[in-house]
Amino acid sequence: MTTIAPPAAREDARVELTVRGVIMGVLITLLFTAANVYLGLKVALTFATSIPAAVISMAVLRAFTRNATIVENNIVQTVASAAGAMASVVFVLPGLVIIGAWSGFPFWTTFGVCAAGGVLGVMYTIPLRRAMVTQSDLPYPEGVAAAEVLIVGSGAHGDSPEAEADSRKGLLVLVAGAVTAAAYAALTAMQVFAGEVSRFVRTANDGATGLGAQMSLALLGAGHLVGIAVGAAQLVGLIITWGVAVPLLTAHAPPGEAAALAQTVWSHKVRFLGAGAIGVSALWTLAKLAVPLVTGVTAALAAQRKRGRGEGEVLPRIEQDIPINTMALISLVCLVPIAVVLAVFLSGGPLGGLVVPLTIAALAYIVIAGFAVAAVCGYMAGLIGSSNSPVSGMAILSVLGAALLIAAVGLPILKGGDARPLIAFSLLVTSVLISVAISANDNLQDLKTGQLVDATPWRQQVALVIGVVAGSVAIPLVLNLLNRAYGFAGAPTHGIAGQPLAAPQATLITTIASGVIGGNLQWGLIGVGALIGAGLVAVDELLRRTGRYSLPPLGAAIAIYLPSSVTVPVIIGAFAGWIFKRRTRRGASAQSAERLGVLMASGLIVGDSLLNVAYAGLIAATGKGAPLAIVPETFAPASPLAVGAYLAVMLGLYLWTARQSRS
Repeated sequence: MTTIAPPAAREDARVELTVRGVIMGVLITLLFTAANVYLGLKVALTFATSIPAAVISMAVLRAFTRNATIVENNIVQTVASAAGAMASVVFVLPGLVIIGAWSGFPFWTTFGVCAAGGVLGVMYTIPLRRAMVTQSDLPYPEGVAAAEVLIVGSGAHGDSPEAEADSRKGLLVLVAGAVTAAAYAALTAMQVFAGEVSRFVRTANDGATGLGAQMSLALLGAGHLVGIAVGAAQLVGLIITWGVAVPLLTAHAPPGEAAALAQTVWSHKVRFLGAGAIGVSALWTLAKLAVPLVTGVTAALAAQRKRGRGEGEVLPRIEQDIPINTMALISLVCLVPIAVVLAVFLSGGPLGGLVVPLTIAALAYIVIAGFAVAAVCGYMAGLIGSSNSPVSGMAILSVLGAALLIAAVGLPILKGGDARPLIAFSLLVTSVLISVAISANDNLQDLKTGQLVDATPWRQQVALVIGVVAGSVAIPLVLNLLNRAYGFAGAPTHGIAGQPLAAPQATLITTIASGVIGGNLQWGLIGVGALIGAGLVAVDELLRRTGRYSLPPLGAAIAIYLPSSVTVPVIIGAFAGWIFKRRTRRGASAQSAERLGVLMASGLIVGDSLLNVAYAGLIAATGKGAPLAIVPETFAPASPLAVGAYLAVMLGLYLWTARQSRS
């Protein structure tokens, strides 16, 4: 969907990167980064913060000033979302505490890993912007949603009564979706509605299978925005996982609970199939991006040389990135603190004699693999959104490469000694790579928002750097607080409360690093997953030759890796949106219906996100897992009430939105 920015954005681009906007973005950062760190450690999920940040920014700036522009609000959400995204480093970094390498999180080391890796991720997205944002048809669901929120909320009414009425109607639909999603999420927090429903059964071959679904209207909205192609691909991945792989791998199991059996096999075996499929799909995606990427970088270099000689034409403001030479210089500068962090970590321990070779090998790996991971994560964010993009899947592939490389250099020297220092160093290197990945994952989404609201790319890239640094300051502070209060499951010591946080992704990544270096990782499962990925690529290429259909292989691979509780509502939203578009595509109101559908879906994400931000803060403040509960967790009607209300809300909102488009 192409959105034309309001005239205000084009007439006064100067009111964009302002001190007040940056300060507001940094202040919002403290809230969202803390919430994301806590949720990532507790339930292995984080949320995209761009839309809530945009809503808060518009409300505050409108209250205190009358000259705020849409592009200034865009800077605020850019700073806040870049910082909030950095919290996903908790998918790896706590592993160093779990294996006993750290007792806490050293501020400067943790800050250096996050800041240098995150800024490197920003730099890597600069040459990717044209290839993956302006010259791509990727949906970027959250980027489009954030742009729609900014356009409607900034009062971009156009210059005719009809346009003004359409904008008011859009704001009404957006608010209705947000209020509905927030109300539903509040009832879930009260435990009146179940947060997740599932059904697992034993199969005829004494195996087990089943499905779950988070009762999240935000995921439904994300499904509407990603579209039918990605939704269909995820349905294929769901069938491969729960219709084939899980029943086969649980076959002839002894009697027991179906849910525990199926979920254990998925977590310990099938998920590695997903990692292999993601790896092959990612490599194929990189190969397809190679030509436009090389073309874009070559054109940028040529334009830079011409401008240096005074021959080149001045680029339009909306195409001005940070110059490629500056990007290269900053990238090189980022490698200095990374090298220092790695060398200091190695010195003084059993690997002290390998400081130089291990540091050089790790830096080379970070430079090369970092760019690949940035491109793939950016693509996945464009495909299904930042919140649903399986960055931890990239962490699995990253730690595999890091552990293999470090084991090859270090194991011959240790000669059968304690391998934990090598495991710890692998986790540290992977933490840098994941910082690159999560930065790129969020940044391209933000740059898509900027494109749609007519922002200046270089100003937004500066804001991204500021956001990364701000988030990197907050992360070690929040991690140390949570470590002291709760601790992590599997760590040598626990916190004051005696209720350690699960840190499930960090535990999984640590297990993989230990398996690679210890020589007991199940490579066969990853290999089978790679074959599945190759098959998905082949099917997609055959379908594309028809000129009408496609099956994005990464979309299917992601559905193998992610829990069904996340993918099922996205699939439902994708098909619901497809039906809505088909039923409203004829007639004069078709374009209005499509736009209002996007705004309704965006509202669902807004309402759910804002409510859960507040709820996460309440959990952290009270130390209670369910501070708003008004009924016990065993409340029997919670599941049927959740499903009935979910379906009723979905149907009601779509019917009401269709009527609004015709009124």
